Amino acid sequence: MDYSKELSPEVQEKMKKNLVYVGIFSIIMMFAGLTSAYIVSMGGGFWLKYPLPGAFYISTLCVVLSSLTFIYAIANAKKDKFNQVKLGLVSTLILGLLFIVFQFKGFNLLTESGIHPAKNYIMVSEGRYGDYFEIKYKGDYIQVNGNDYLAKNKKLSAESYNELKKYTSQFLSIKQNDTLKIKADKNFELLLRNQKLTVRNNHLYVNDSTVMDFVDEIRLKQLAENIRDERGDFFARGRYGKDFTIYFKGVALDYKNRTLMYDNKKLKPYLQIKAAEAADTASSYLYILIVLHVLHIAITLLYLIRVTIGSFSNKYNKNNSLPLVTGGIFWHFLGLLWIYLLLFLIFIH
Repeated sequence: MDYSKELSPEVQEKMKKNLVYVGIFSIIMMFAGLTSAYIVSMGGGFWLKYPLPGAFYISTLCVVLSSLTFIYAIANAKKDKFNQVKLGLVSTLILGLLFIVFQFKGFNLLTESGIHPAKNYIMVSEGRYGDYFEIKYKGDYIQVNGNDYLAKNKKLSAESYNELKKYTSQFLSIKQNDTLKIKADKNFELLLRNQKLTVRNNHLYVNDSTVMDFVDEIRLKQLAENIRDERGDFFARGRYGKDFTIYFKGVALDYKNRTLMYDNKKLKPYLQIKAAEAADTASSYLYILIVLHVLHIAITLLYLIRVTIGSFSNKYNKNNSLPLVTGGIFWHFLGLLWIYLLLFLIFIH
């Protein structure tokens, strides 16, 4: 027997709202725990900071406008203005979908900037240019500063860098026990530990009789991957200090001569090693926070689709507006939660 039908409308409304409030409280606790863990983790090691893509700000505008259109729909439902209810709910649904679209555009911009959700590091260690291999371009040594490849202390032009990419792309297919097809290029000279490599029979030779070791071939492949992905010393793309900065225990580090500096002094050797091995925990937290919020938005949109469809049969009026009210409470909460996360990431991240 369904005893809920015996309850007064006021009691039913209170019960349903309380269920919404319980759900809101549990979500608050989850995100409070994650943001607290973020702050604690940030203070204990190397941390990458960078500005958020503009797409996240556009999505913020969408979620704010969607709250206004939801309020508009509820207000008109209580006045039995059915066409306005439909307009408000459809507008809310569209804005909610746009919110998700711009969130994913933000993700794409992050990945294009070298900020990935998995297998992400702060600094390049494997295949780092200069550790084992160097390259001469038209007789001049190529150098690295940040993520820029230079010759004669000038950044390679787009055309020259594309030449470098094309030359090193042949090393991307290196596999154990595989037949190599290495070709020499008159514009480039490859050196291993300051020793010129030669190409014979599609293989790289350290000298006239010694083929380069497979472990060095793997290092060369990793270098080629870094050049392909436009990485020098950092996984994040752009200019150090402008597009991204590394912090250590809350203090911004400088970068000079391919070395991280703390208080105008080189980091101690063991800290340099630790920095090279440090995972980009900051970006992992960023993706977790935003993806979890997007999932809550997506689930709520399913409910919003349901009530929007119901509005076309004039289901919601002054005597039956509770489904809109409870849905609106949760939707407004998710909007406020996103604003909190955005401000947190702006001022903390």
